[in-house]
Amino acid sequence: MQRKAQIIQQHYRGDDPLKKKIASVFLESFLFYSGFWLPMYFSSRGKLTNTADLIRLIIRDEAVHGYYIGYKYQKNMEKISLGQREELKSFAFDLLLELYDNELQYTDELYAETPWADDVKAFLCYNANKALMNLGYEPLFPAEMAEVNPAILAALSPNADEITISFPVQAPLM
Repeated sequence: MQRKAQIIQQHYRGDDPLKKKIASVFLESFLFYSGFWLPMYFSSRGKLTNTADLIRLIIRDEAVHGYYIGYKYQKNMEKISLGQREELKSFAFDLLLELYDNELQYTDELYAETPWADDVKAFLCYNANKALMNLGYEPLFPAEMAEVNPAILAALSPNADEITISFPVQAPLM
């Protein structure tokens, strides 16, 4: 976890506003999500549902941040040279791979004694691809590496575990 913070902070403290946006999108669209896999797994099995409800609110907030900052990044990219765009794209992919490698190590430490490590790694790839797409880039990981368990995706849905009760309404007799 400390390494994750160090990697992100070195770019937040830098002078390049576009690199800051890249780091921010990766933080908000990739790194925050990795810790949510296990509560979503339990939620998909009817456990920790209140916790999952709170996490879904966090996820909704982070999704907006990642999307908006990515949108601002893309708009700023229109104003710079092709050479600068290529340099930033290379920076983005290099940073993502550095963060991804760190997340893989963390996942291996956390889930080594469980059968879930491969599922968590697919979730990492899925969210890494989403972060890149927020920046306007193509996905890095092939679809088969980013194939998330449908139960996890359903648990991530903003409407998951919310119960709506409808009562039939009858017109009053006159």
